[in-house]
Amino acid sequence: MTDCLFCRMVAGEIPADVVHETERTLAFRDINPQAPTHVLVIPKDHHATAGLLVGADPELLAEVVAAAHAVAVQEGLATESAPEPGYRLVFNSGPAAGQTVHHVHGHVLGGRDLGWPPG
Repeated sequence: MTDCLFCRMVAGEIPADVVHETERTLAFRDINPQAPTHVLVIPKDHHATAGLLVGADPELLAEVVAAAHAVAVQEGLATESAPEPGYRLVFNSGPAAGQTVHHVHGHVLGGRDLGWPPG
């Protein structure tokens, strides 16, 4: 998809502050961070939402979540064996949920106490 912002990042047409990459995923810092650590993790293949991705390629959705955890470990938000100090993983699906780029992406948020409810 040539008009998709994230597809263009995957293609190298738009620069991104890449922090983690696998054969099928890409993770980069959010340009408008909502926490000290705010990284987006995407599949390199275009899928509009998490629901559509799980229907098309559930293994790829699992790879996106695994890449998000790898980012959390790399950023010091978790360890391989324990979720300390912790992080939040968020997928917004559709406009009513606040999804503004229609290429599935997980937000890895951390670096401060995020508490609950979010905000």
